Amino acid sequence: MSKSERKSVVSSPGYEFCGPPGALAALLVLPLLCYLAAFLCNDVSGCPVPSTLHPKSLTLAKLKEETGWPTDGIRGLGSWKVTGILLAYYVFSLVLQTVLPGEEIQGVRLRSGGRLNYKFNAFNSAVAVLLMALIGTVLQGPEFALWTFIYDNYIQLLTASIGTSFVLSTYVYVRSFSVQAGNADMRELAAGGHTGSMIYDFFIGRELNPRVDLPLFGTLDIKAFCELRPGMLGWVLLDLAFVAHQYKINGYVSDSIVLITVFQSIYVLDALYMEPAILTTMDITTDGFGFMLAFGDLVWLPFTYSLQARYLAVHPVNLGLRGTLGVLAVQCLGYYIFRSANNEKNRFRNDPNDPKIAHLKHMNTASGSKLLISGWWGTARHINYLGDWIMSWSYCLPTGVAGYVIQHPSPLSSETEAVPGEARGWGMIVTYFYIVYFAILLIHRASRDEHKCMQKYGRDWVEYKKKVPSALLPGIY
Repeated sequence: MSKSERKSVVSSPGYEFCGPPGALAALLVLPLLCYLAAFLCNDVSGCPVPSTLHPKSLTLAKLKEETGWPTDGIRGLGSWKVTGILLAYYVFSLVLQTVLPGEEIQGVRLRSGGRLNYKFNAFNSAVAVLLMALIGTVLQGPEFALWTFIYDNYIQLLTASIGTSFVLSTYVYVRSFSVQAGNADMRELAAGGHTGSMIYDFFIGRELNPRVDLPLFGTLDIKAFCELRPGMLGWVLLDLAFVAHQYKINGYVSDSIVLITVFQSIYVLDALYMEPAILTTMDITTDGFGFMLAFGDLVWLPFTYSLQARYLAVHPVNLGLRGTLGVLAVQCLGYYIFRSANNEKNRFRNDPNDPKIAHLKHMNTASGSKLLISGWWGTARHINYLGDWIMSWSYCLPTGVAGYVIQHPSPLSSETEAVPGEARGWGMIVTYFYIVYFAILLIHRASRDEHKCMQKYGRDWVEYKKKVPSALLPGIY
């Protein structure tokens, strides 16, 4: 790090994610997990593939056959054409951000004292794209080119997204070394992203808010753009492609896939509508932009969060009225906690005298901030995460006791049928993975929040924890 760089950042708080070894493991393992989920749960042989249920007789040749491994080997994982179309999608997202009206807002104050300007219209952009998709679906049904392209090129889209995340991470990492103290563009290095370990800093992100000036488009905030635009909308588009495929193959759409798609679409559109709220999140205020956020935003989120819809596209599950009402109850409970808690916090931050929250108790801190100690935030210090996790159950429960085997009812026909068979229950490793992963994610995120708050509030945070002893689950944890 140069002398000028050292002047533009505070001291590094140390390693997270087990330091460089953990960062290296993430760089290698996370893309592999995405491929494993894609190949081991498929429409070729089953979910999971039959050979994995009989490991003693497993052979590489059989595994390749059952996973639908490309005939041209590793080359078949990617496609320049698919990569070009994916990049065109990113450019189109950028066009919509530029030309559509949006809310102009300033971010939180930086360490340098300035505030960055943002334009938010992710919700308007998503609505525009979804309207186009709706028109295409009305005209062409499940054969609409967008849906068939996504489903038929799923592996190649995954590869292109992984490649994009690595290229983007490399670009912002190399460019971060040009940060100079006192620059007019208010560029800063992230506090935790300049440890001196190349692997760790590449993973966690060196520069706090990397921006680039583009012809015709103006200034692009790379982190804010990736946070909610291509990946979040891509999640919904993947879900819809799987719905279209289920209808194309079976002639109907199951209640289970409808529930999942509606729930996840509401979650995404809610996040896009509340886009300005990201300015106070740790992703924007604290974390640098590196592989962690690039891969998470562009790959992990859309491709792993849509696994349940992809499963149901091949093996429809009919819940019936009771099952539907049960899943709806879980979703409504989680969403109510999540949204009402966040609304309560945002109202208090914007106007503590707002009649809707004026009755809530709070404690003053030496930093000048106020901390809520009643209402939702009096039950647990990160109560919104509990609502988020409860909602994750409603994404997985519609898959039931998951697992299927692909059978060929007639040797004279190419038609196939997905039946539970001996795979029943084993597919839950894929379809319920999200619940386990999301719990780990939220617990880790809460611990990072705790560390940050301890640094900010000091003794006041210790006192606050005495008043609100629960972190996530009231009275338990």
